Amino acid sequence: VVLIIMDVFTQKMLLKEGRKCLVIEEAWKAIATPVMATYIQYLYKTARKHWAMVGVVTQEIQDVTESKIVKEAIINNSGVFMLLDQSKFKDKFDNIKKTLALTDIDCKKIFTINRLENKEGRSPFKEVFIKRGQEGDVYGIEEPPECYMSEKLALKLYKKILHCDHQQAIEAFVRDWKRSRIKSSLEFARKVLKERKVLDK
Repeated sequence: VVLIIMDVFTQKMLLKEGRKCLVIEEAWKAIATPVMATYIQYLYKTARKHWAMVGVVTQEIQDVTESKIVKEAIINNSGVFMLLDQSKFKDKFDNIKKTLALTDIDCKKIFTINRLENKEGRSPFKEVFIKRGQEGDVYGIEEPPECYMSEKLALKLYKKILHCDHQQAIEAFVRDWKRSRIKSSLEFARKVLKERKVLDK
């Protein structure tokens, strides 16, 4: 199955116009073999020529740092690294630091992730360390309210009443929610469902 997926991506990468991206997530057993490592190396080097990119995601950074096959195929060919909170690895970070070629300054920044008193006056956010080439810094990721649309029934009602597509329904719902000055989107959604109408006033 993995080989079929990889082959499909290779065909799309070579033939399809526009930006392409292959994200390999939590697939270490499938890719940690010499054959797959060679294929991934090929992908990384070929993707750039065809306006494509390859990304690898893991919850356990040791998957990358402790596998020689994966490390050589991925780390050496990656121009961008993104790290979330690494506090649980603080006492054994030397191997990670060496593998990712992180500086002492990078490490100090990494261990400030979600630790600073910088939350006041801001909507909820999480931080991430991003290193591109030699430059690395910590960024706060603040997603707009549209990303948290879990109130599906209220959204369906908006879509039905307004005769619009999903994106337009989300935009109208969030716009009306902000105008209402109701704090939570869930509370606003309950009001929409109770009154069975678009609350645009």
